[in-house]
Amino acid sequence: MARKSVIAREHKRERLVEKYAKLRLKLKEAGQWDELDKLPKNSAKVRLHNRCKLTGRPKGYMRQFGVCRNQFRDLALAGKIPGVTKASW
Repeated sequence: MARKSVIAREHKRERLVEKYAKLRLKLKEAGQWDELDKLPKNSAKVRLHNRCKLTGRPKGYMRQFGVCRNQFRDLALAGKIPGVTKASW
């Protein structure tokens, strides 16, 4: 599991991106690059990193389910993800 501080930092970035999204879009369309530079760096969407919603793990993230591969396997085997079954042939 990721450190709590890393997970909290990522949530803070998510909140900043939501807060400044409309303003950033408006400034980009107007071409006001000087004003855009004055906004917080963490308000840029490109600075976000996908993390597992359960453990905070940054690698092996499955975008469709929002969890890492380890948690996905556990949840799928427990039958907690609808429509997902173990493959056999």
